[in-house]
Amino acid sequence: MSNVIRVFVEKREGFDVEARHMLADLRDNLGLTKLTGLRLLVRYDIEGLSAEEFIRARGVVFSEPNADDVYDEEFTVAEGWRVFAMEYLPGQYDQRADSAAQCVQLLTQGERPRVLTARVVCLEGALTNEEFARVQAYLVNPVESRIASLDKPETLDITADVPADVARVTGFTAMSQEEIAAYWQAMGFAMSAADLAFCRDYFRDEEKRDPSLTELKVIDTYWSDHCRHTTFLTRLDQVAVEPGGAISAAIEEALAAYYAAREEVYGERLAKKNVCLMDMATMGMRLLKKQGKIPDLDESEEINACSIEVPVVIDGRVEKWLVQFKNETHNHPTEIEPFGGAATCLGGAIRDPLSGRAYVYQAMRVTGSGDPRVGLADTLEGKLPTRKITTGAAAGYSSYGNQIGLATGQVAELYDPGYVAKRLEIGAVVGASPKENVVRDVPVPGDVIVLLGGRTGRDGCGGATGSSKAHTSESIDTCGAEVQKGNPPTERKIQRLFRKGAVSRMIKRCNDFGAGGVCVAIGELAPGLQIDLDKVPKK
Repeated sequence: MSNVIRVFVEKREGFDVEARHMLADLRDNLGLTKLTGLRLLVRYDIEGLSAEEFIRARGVVFSEPNADDVYDEEFTVAEGWRVFAMEYLPGQYDQRADSAAQCVQLLTQGERPRVLTARVVCLEGALTNEEFARVQAYLVNPVESRIASLDKPETLDITADVPADVARVTGFTAMSQEEIAAYWQAMGFAMSAADLAFCRDYFRDEEKRDPSLTELKVIDTYWSDHCRHTTFLTRLDQVAVEPGGAISAAIEEALAAYYAAREEVYGERLAKKNVCLMDMATMGMRLLKKQGKIPDLDESEEINACSIEVPVVIDGRVEKWLVQFKNETHNHPTEIEPFGGAATCLGGAIRDPLSGRAYVYQAMRVTGSGDPRVGLADTLEGKLPTRKITTGAAAGYSSYGNQIGLATGQVAELYDPGYVAKRLEIGAVVGASPKENVVRDVPVPGDVIVLLGGRTGRDGCGGATGSSKAHTSESIDTCGAEVQKGNPPTERKIQRLFRKGAVSRMIKRCNDFGAGGVCVAIGELAPGLQIDLDKVPKK
């Protein structure tokens, strides 16, 4: 007998805004004129609650009595309706389920129950099997979700294969160039085959042993374009401006100003400094610093965000504060999973100043999109429809901002055919903190590393390397784990915690846990560390 309790929750007429929007979306964008009705229900499967505890939570946690109809175990649909359910892939973060489990635990003051959710879609109309399959394909993004079974499970326990030991790549140091190339292709590394050959030579000559797969994955992450900006740091031997363009003269002028600034900044070291995109991006700041025009710049070994020192008048008294600025792009994640990609764009941008012990209070969103009015039939193969990306990204960004309580004062979306192949998603934030609360010390042996925040799941694994690779029309089927799912309520708690000076002043050095995961987030704290991966809390 199953110990799982199942309940369905449906918004009543007048409150069913999402269902009505979904119906209009399917009719307009899939051309399903025969689709006449749509019902949308949230399905909860709960394990670990007594019948009495469930009754207490039924109308408090799982539903709103004034707005919802609730059906225990099953619900009925009229004849002729077609039904399917959608759920997150195993390991993907489900905020609805997590929040429900936490709220139930607060209500019962007992053990936290296990909760799984799904969304059930009911369709009315004379749809063919092909049209029904099109609806499923349109609503279910295979990167993060799948069609769910309509049967109730016996248990909510999820089993996963756990390797007994970390696998060593036997024979790696003896591989030929051809074998290295074949292994590189089979493993899908973000680093090049030449990089992998360099690793082979290092382990053969220096370590005198074969590496573990974990070691190669760590190196692959550290050397990814995402973490080390290899594209931005690529040496440019020659830069040519295409003549005759509308802005060619302006680009030539800017390039000449850049070369002149290099000479002033580097002087005798000029020959040793490569021309690259990173150098171009930072040259303006370097020049201002060389000329002594940014005396308020705050410098340290921490690399969380750009930071300046400003005097702030509070109750007639002048205090020294640090103001931090950060922006980041989430183009690739938003391209393949719009809601989560855009949400984590904002969450990731917040994480950096937060690591610098700053409270983020202002944001800006600048995005680039193709024409969202383009029909589904004209969508590029292997891509989500532009409309779905644009609307999903807007919903994800606003969802994260609303939950964490952040005002976005500037929102601008640019529409251009150049953004069809790859979307632009930029999140920029500003944060501040009293300077006395920011201690920047040097870690020493014996210091303790604290991993603070949400648990780690499959979402985000391979995010740094995945966003650093060239992608094909098959990428959307194989990148499901790479889009990190943020946890805004937990990040908001950390924001509030770090506002306490007694807490912030305990921190010697801090780094955010981003796409690079454990190896980068912890690895950047000190030159060498001991990391016990078994102690990382998992979802």
